Amino acid sequence: MSPRAWSCFAAVATLWGIPYLFIKVAVDEGVPPAFVAWSRVTLGAAVLLALAWRAGLLRSLRGRGKWLAAYAFPEIVIPFPLIAAGEQRIASSLAAIMIAAVPLFIALLAIRFDPAERAEGRRLVGLLIGLGGVVALVGIDVSGDPRELVGAAMVLVAAFGYAVGPMVLKRTLADLDPRATMGASLLIASIALAPAAAVAPPTEMPSTAAIVALVVLGLFCTAAAFVFFGILIAEVGPGRGLVITYVAPVIAVACGVTVLDERPGVGAVAGLLLILAGSWLSTDGRLPPGLMQLAARRRRRRAEPAPARGSVDPVSA
Repeated sequence: MSPRAWSCFAAVATLWGIPYLFIKVAVDEGVPPAFVAWSRVTLGAAVLLALAWRAGLLRSLRGRGKWLAAYAFPEIVIPFPLIAAGEQRIASSLAAIMIAAVPLFIALLAIRFDPAERAEGRRLVGLLIGLGGVVALVGIDVSGDPRELVGAAMVLVAAFGYAVGPMVLKRTLADLDPRATMGASLLIASIALAPAAAVAPPTEMPSTAAIVALVVLGLFCTAAAFVFFGILIAEVGPGRGLVITYVAPVIAVACGVTVLDERPGVGAVAGLLLILAGSWLSTDGRLPPGLMQLAARRRRRRAEPAPARGSVDPVSA
């Protein structure tokens, strides 16, 4: 990947690793899931549309309304409230681990919709390993609690939406500036989520912790993250771009353990390892090109004979 893609990769992996913590803080402070989702997308839409308007980018969206909606619903409208509702029932770290199954869903969808991302050979093995991780996670950690099973199912549906969205983005919207694309998509999501947020608003003024969580979710985990995500998908495609799901759950688990004092069980640990291994294999099981080139240069340097004693290195001379 290019340096620009690597920078976007690091930014998105971090910004999409921390929202589970802030979602958990908000819902535990009594903010309804639909209101959490609506407030973050509304704030994100306001920021990105203002930036797009200032840059004169809004006219580029003409004729793309149906594709913006086709992206917004599976990527934002459906997953955001489902994750927030799911985190009322399961730990934030567990939710993040289940979202790590996104590349597995992409591999499944590619069988029908995207030959370039299709799982064959090693990728198929990775798909099966990753699905085994999901089974281990659900079967060991949440199988005995109906409430947690419902929460886990909600997050898995959200993960499926996260797999559909980038495929739509790659095919129909990748040529547009992400400030305009993501701003318009968030506006569509805000309008779609407004009725649910109006039906179930907070019953009292949210606490300071909840307000801080909502602002962080809107400005950083939504507005900034979606811009970086759009650039990343345009450069490397959904299969490779969503390798961020290798890193984001690790960040989310670390946040859950250190801040919320969560303690992932045996099933969560086993599921995380299997899902990450399966996702890695299902996206080809190779290092990204930049790391491959770096590793190749290091191997060549190690294979070169050492200069004779007393000789001068022409590079450092």
